Amino acid sequence: MLEVRLAAVRVDLQSNTPVILLQEKDGERSLPIFIGAPEATAIAFAIQGIAVPRPMTHDLMKDLVELLGATVSRVVVTEVREKTYFAEIHLEMSGQRLEVSSRPSDAVALAARTGSPLFVADELMEDAGILVEMGDEVEGEGGSEELVGEFLEFLDNVRPEDFSG
Repeated sequence: MLEVRLAAVRVDLQSNTPVILLQEKDGERSLPIFIGAPEATAIAFAIQGIAVPRPMTHDLMKDLVELLGATVSRVVVTEVREKTYFAEIHLEMSGQRLEVSSRPSDAVALAARTGSPLFVADELMEDAGILVEMGDEVEGEGGSEELVGEFLEFLDNVRPEDFSG
């Protein structure tokens, strides 16, 4: 497994779809994963530290994990099958290690709230990793308010038919 960091949350201009970039901590490759708008917003809010009046789904997940006395030890993006990415949330509770299957977007949103490390399977990064020039764009660590504004604008303009095949 390769440790990665959440390098960016962006909107792909060609498809108008949110994408997260998981970048190798000790390398140059990134794994782009297209995600839904609600999950992108949840990740962006967590990165920015934006408090919401009511808990979002991923806040609820974090609260449940903590109330059960568990911790998120890591999140692993494990594979891609038929253009669908899969992830696991690794939990530790009462000396037990548990793995929960998850969509990568939900797992990353939870990791962003818990500060848990992110990993990508070696073979997946080898097959799907790309080189991405980050430049001065909004990044996962210490980005600006532009990120939230970009997603709010995306949500204002998105239509259900944008997601139909």
